[in-house]
Amino acid sequence: MPLVTLTTDFGLKDHSVAAVKGALYSELQDVKIIDITHLISPFHIIEAAYVIKNAYHNFPKGSIHIVGVDSELTPENKHIVMALDGHFFIAANNGILSLIASEINPDEIVEINIHDRVDTNFTVLDIFIKVAAHIARGGNLSVIGKKLNEIKQIKHIEPSINNENNQMIGHVIYIDNFGNVVTNIKRQSFQQIAKGRSFTITARSQRFKKIYDSYSEAINFSLPKDQREEDGKKLALFNSSSYLELAIYKSNPSTVGGASSLFGLKALDTITINFDE
Repeated sequence: MPLVTLTTDFGLKDHSVAAVKGALYSELQDVKIIDITHLISPFHIIEAAYVIKNAYHNFPKGSIHIVGVDSELTPENKHIVMALDGHFFIAANNGILSLIASEINPDEIVEINIHDRVDTNFTVLDIFIKVAAHIARGGNLSVIGKKLNEIKQIKHIEPSINNENNQMIGHVIYIDNFGNVVTNIKRQSFQQIAKGRSFTITARSQRFKKIYDSYSEAINFSLPKDQREEDGKKLALFNSSSYLELAIYKSNPSTVGGASSLFGLKALDTITINFDE
């Protein structure tokens, strides 16, 4: 029985997550359900895509990923299934899946067309559940939808590079649990432009001239603890998913505020990198 993962913006207070899991167990009694997160910011498709893209490949091939973010069925927000990299993704055609598939071409995409066959007052997620159960039983995607050759794209969040190759402009795409700020600038694209040149990262009033490979690399542990620049140190690093992150060492947002609040950054804010000649 394949794993089924859930990623939603439902939060943890209401009954919605329990209802989805109950419906899944009603369809597939032996199913294994994994919560990726239910704390996506409401309707935040870029945040959802970042989380799923960096989580799904750790699951076994054949896993089914249900995405309940901005998923209400409308004439402009149809439901789709995408087979990619040995996994199945069920979501609204709102751009989330285009971001997940930005580096790997999908094997198959279908637009779900079983809505008039399902009697439910929880239409969106029950449709996804029916589709997940069909896939888990080995069913073909052609049975539950018509083939699509393309899906809605979100392209404006890709980093841009000027004609002189001395400036890269990216955006904030995610703020993590510690308040650290993740941008859409990846290590590989940065290195291709930098070519060993010195640089300055600008984020509002903040400036960074070095990028670390880990949080601890920013701390000089050869110094006695009372002489280190440690708690509250601001730094830039490539995180475990190779995205450029602006952070504060051992940040605790509930007491001192994370990088997001201290730097005054929010989703889609601009991050500029200027390279020296």
